[in-house]
Amino acid sequence: MKPPPEAATATSWTYIIAALLALVGLGDSIYLTVQHITGESLRCTIISGCSEVLSSPYAQVGSVPLAAIGAAAYFTVFSLGTLAAFGYRLALPFLKIVVALMFLTTLWLLYLQAFVIRHFCQYCLLSAAVTTALTAIVFLPSLLRRARDAN
Repeated sequence: MKPPPEAATATSWTYIIAALLALVGLGDSIYLTVQHITGESLRCTIISGCSEVLSSPYAQVGSVPLAAIGAAAYFTVFSLGTLAAFGYRLALPFLKIVVALMFLTTLWLLYLQAFVIRHFCQYCLLSAAVTTALTAIVFLPSLLRRARDAN
């Protein structure tokens, strides 16, 4: 059974919002990557702790800045969200997988900041907020639809 046209439009807007939100995360990640590569010190303006977090051993995977991996992930979410918004159904499962992996990574990185490094970075917290919002945007509609269909 095909969903009513207004449901398809609502779903399209969901993915457009996810794509636009991914651009916020992409900008944040690119900024952090450039700062890491150029070696410039990063100032926290809201909280202190950016230097401790971004100079920790957890700030890179091998020689690759973690922020660069984040930028690639946000770009992927932007691309898949855009494709999903235009009705490419194959993009949706990949979008869910990428966002789920990003959310799990975010939980791990928040744990590291809170209990291992014992400092927080405002840019990392922005990324965590964006990823959490993306998780809600991507997964809540299908969860609500399942709950509605079960009743």
